[in-house]
Amino acid sequence: MFDKAAAYVFLTVATTAALVAHQDPQSKLIDAPALLRDLQTLSADDMEGRQVGTPGGAKARAFVIERFKALGIAPLGASYEQPFTFTAGRGAAQAERQGANVIAKIDGTKSPKQYIVVSAHYDHIGVRTGTVFNGADDNASGTAGLFALAKYFKANPPAHTVIFAAFDAEESGLRGARAFVANPPVDLTAIAINLNMDMIGRDPNDLLYVVGTYTQPYLKPFIERIAAKAPVKLVMGHDDPEKAKANASNKAFEDWTSDSDHKAFCDAKVPCLYFGVEDFDQHHRATDDYATMTYGFYVRAVETLLHAVQEFDSRFDELLKARGPREARRP
Repeated sequence: MFDKAAAYVFLTVATTAALVAHQDPQSKLIDAPALLRDLQTLSADDMEGRQVGTPGGAKARAFVIERFKALGIAPLGASYEQPFTFTAGRGAAQAERQGANVIAKIDGTKSPKQYIVVSAHYDHIGVRTGTVFNGADDNASGTAGLFALAKYFKANPPAHTVIFAAFDAEESGLRGARAFVANPPVDLTAIAINLNMDMIGRDPNDLLYVVGTYTQPYLKPFIERIAAKAPVKLVMGHDDPEKAKANASNKAFEDWTSDSDHKAFCDAKVPCLYFGVEDFDQHHRATDDYATMTYGFYVRAVETLLHAVQEFDSRFDELLKARGPREARRP
C-alpha cells in the first residue's frame, strides 16, 4: 500500500535539502552567507523599494553606511554621504529632488593616488499602487556585492586605491553617477576604470555579460583573461548598436551601453565596463524578490567581479598604456 505520510515526509526532507543547498552556496573567496544576508536585507519590504528621496531610500542608504563602517572601510572624504540635487518631472510637476551617494575606499599599498571605481546603484523604483518593488536583482545584488568585495580587499589590500561607490537615483536618469563625475572627489584622470555592477544576481544559465568592449576594444584582452578563470560564463556583448538596430524586436541584442551608471564615466572619457544579466522577465517587476534569485550564480558572479578588480589592479600600468594619453581621458 502506498504510504502517503511517508511519501510526504520524504518529499519534505528532499525539498528542504534542495532548498538549503540552493540558498547556501559556498565560496573560498568571499563571505557568501553575509552576501546573501545583505541582499535579503536590502530587498526586504521594509526598504519600501529604495526609491530616491523617500524614507525607504534613506533607510537603504543608512544600511549601506552601516555595512561599510562595520567592515572598517573608510569614507572617501569627511563623510560617506555625498549629497546632490536634481530636477525631475515635467511641467507643473517639475521639482528639485535630493539624492545622496555613499562613497568609501580602500587605499592602495603601492599607488594610493591612482584609482579603480567599483560601483552599484542602491536605489530602485519604490512602491507603486500599493505594491513594493523590492529590486533584489535591480540592484540590491550589486550593492551587496560592494560589501563582499570591500571585505575581501580590506583583508587583501590592492596596489591601487579602490573606491566603492553606492550610487543613488540611477533609476531617475543615472543622477548619482553623473553627480559623482561632475564633482569628482578625486582627479578623474587618475581613475583607470569604472567597473559597474547592475543586476548580477539571477541567471539560470550561469551567464554574466560584460558590456563595453565594442566601443573600447582595448579592454578585450583583460576580459578574456578574467573570463578564463571566472566561475561563471562571462561573455562580451549587449554593446553593439548595429546589431541592436538590426534586431530591434529581439531583447537578446539590446544595446546596454547607456543603461546604467557606467555611462556617466564613459561620457567623461573614463573607461567603463558594465556587468549584468539578461533578467528580462523580472526587470522592474514585483517578482524581483530575494526568494526568486539564483543564489549560487550570484555568489559566483561576485567572485567574478573580484577577479576583475584583481586583473585591473595587477595590470594597472598596462591598462593606462592601452587606453592612451592622460589628456585624452579628460571630459
